[in-house]
Amino acid sequence: MSAPVFRLFTALLLLLAFTPGHAESLSPGAPTHIHTTLIAERAATPGETITLALLMQPDKDWHGYWSNPGDAGLPLTLDWTLPKGATAGALQFPVPQKLVVAGLMNHVYVHDFAILIPLTVPRDAKPGTSLPISAKAQWLACTTAICVPEEATIATTISIAAPGTNPAADPRFAAWRTALPAPLDQPAHFATTATGYRLAIPFPAHAAITDPHVFLTTDGVINYAAPQNFSRNGDTLVVDLTRATTPPATAPTALAGVLSLGPDGSGISLTAQAGPVPATGEPLAGAAPPAAFSWKLLGLSVLGALLGGLILNIMPCVFPILSLKALALARGNTQNAHLDALAYSAGVILACLVLGGVMLGLRAAGSEVGWAFQLQNPGVIAVLLLLAVAITANFAGLYELPGLSFSTGAPGQHGLLGAFGTGLLAAFVATPCTGPFMAAAMGAALVLPMVAALAVFGALGLGLALPFLAIGFIPALRRILPRPGAWMVWFRHAMAVPMGLTVLALAWLSWRLGGATFCAAAIALSAAVVVLLAVMGRSQHSGREVARWMVPALVVLAVVAVAATPRLANAERHEDTSLIGAKPFTQAALDAARAAHHPVFAYFTADWCLSCKVNENVAIETNATAAAFKKAGVVVLVGDWTRRDPAITRFLTAQGAAGVPLYLWYPASGEPQKLQQVMTPSTLTTIAGPTAV
Repeated sequence: MSAPVFRLFTALLLLLAFTPGHAESLSPGAPTHIHTTLIAERAATPGETITLALLMQPDKDWHGYWSNPGDAGLPLTLDWTLPKGATAGALQFPVPQKLVVAGLMNHVYVHDFAILIPLTVPRDAKPGTSLPISAKAQWLACTTAICVPEEATIATTISIAAPGTNPAADPRFAAWRTALPAPLDQPAHFATTATGYRLAIPFPAHAAITDPHVFLTTDGVINYAAPQNFSRNGDTLVVDLTRATTPPATAPTALAGVLSLGPDGSGISLTAQAGPVPATGEPLAGAAPPAAFSWKLLGLSVLGALLGGLILNIMPCVFPILSLKALALARGNTQNAHLDALAYSAGVILACLVLGGVMLGLRAAGSEVGWAFQLQNPGVIAVLLLLAVAITANFAGLYELPGLSFSTGAPGQHGLLGAFGTGLLAAFVATPCTGPFMAAAMGAALVLPMVAALAVFGALGLGLALPFLAIGFIPALRRILPRPGAWMVWFRHAMAVPMGLTVLALAWLSWRLGGATFCAAAIALSAAVVVLLAVMGRSQHSGREVARWMVPALVVLAVVAVAATPRLANAERHEDTSLIGAKPFTQAALDAARAAHHPVFAYFTADWCLSCKVNENVAIETNATAAAFKKAGVVVLVGDWTRRDPAITRFLTAQGAAGVPLYLWYPASGEPQKLQQVMTPSTLTTIAGPTAV
């Protein structure tokens, strides 16, 4: 389990310690999802060490966790109550299984399993008596959708036999011991590599192995979800493991864990010491990647992304650019309209592919990022502010921007480059917007293989470009658009107003992400851009070439904006007042509210997410919602994703969401519900009525 997840679940563990759980022995009316039984193998003689078994039996579709649960979950804990002189040893777990949920690797048991525990009987135990053994057990029971903290008091008695006797043993223990990993009878070694660690495990070349996997007992050393590459070098099995995103402060001196040999549950326990490791050999066939591929999932995701991109065309983020682009396309030469549309579409699709590819690459490397991740960087916001200022100045007539200019006729080579650049710009500006169909498609892209996921991002770009492809290739659609005339100059100037409002919004966002000093610096750079563009406009009107010096000057300003960000931006969060009493989201806060049987509304937002802010003004932060929530006793938790937050990113991923907004309703009892992304004023007041209690 990675460090951020460990901290997240530590709070949950504290919650378990002080919250009444579902204990079978203490509260028979509150059943658990994993049933526990403590069993002694046989009677014991004084001073002898025997074996106990904690039998854990999950309900259908539920699972428990190994000693190191992986990316999520909690290990079992036992608080023993033993007779004086008795001692319990370390827990011995059977070989675990892999379970990948939304890209997170879990080490689990989806079937009945027994944990073996050595117990030493007191030397002064009297033959013919019985020793009471009990412990308070705490564990986490999960499905692929929800997790429930559970606890029970487990107990058994051990009969004390006279020395020299041979008590009969429970025959089940033989099978339970077989399920334990066998100890490796030869030394294993490991070496540090550029990306992680390479293990050398002695393993006969002729021995069969299917779908192997290494489970490390030490937490936070490797990236659990990253593929493990196996190869054979003679009688050595070579395994390449990827280092954790946040590795431990000190390099490990040994790697202990279990090598699972396949789906039959067999395995080998090992402890690898630092030492010589051979080169990789022949790749091992049969090792399956953690992500599953489904043609149905890919088809639905591509369709959702296509529809989501199409809807983005009416979002306020990009509407001013797109409306002017449509009119410029309509004004262009009919013969070349399709070339302009293709160039624009190529720019849009390329931008979506690059953004999606970078996001997937960062996630594969272990970074906790989601869709629109670049907007969590103040430097990117500063560059966007400069772009918005430049576009506003163009709309106001200060200078001409190729691709959006009404003064040019047929596209030509220069116009095609302008159309391509406009497509890049439109896609980049559209990333803060999330509309219907997009959330599910982007979430699905996170669990698809790389090539399939890129197809989803390409479909998003195609949807965004589709209206312009239609206008470019269907003359009848161009004839529907208003005829060119003097009114177009007025319309262009009018579009400077919403773009100017976008400039103000980005200036506000630069303050939210980077603080007052950073915001002031961004505004000063924007003023410098306006001066440069005014000079450019005068040069254009006089017919002089300006691109040779103007483009480098603008690039320098953008580089300055990004380079100055680390020094000027601060990480201070802004605490906003909330009508509905929203508190910061944490997994522990959610678990505590649910354990207390309160209805919970959890919503995830960002300052750069326009649809988030619209929903907050229309449906969330309203007097009507506040009154309804107060009456129903609703606990409100808000996850602010304006800045990068690995814990929130991980939670979003677990919910199948690649970004914000995300709205979740947890009734006082029952299953959680994911709400629609477009809210009406009555959405929350309605759900907080009869269903809240």
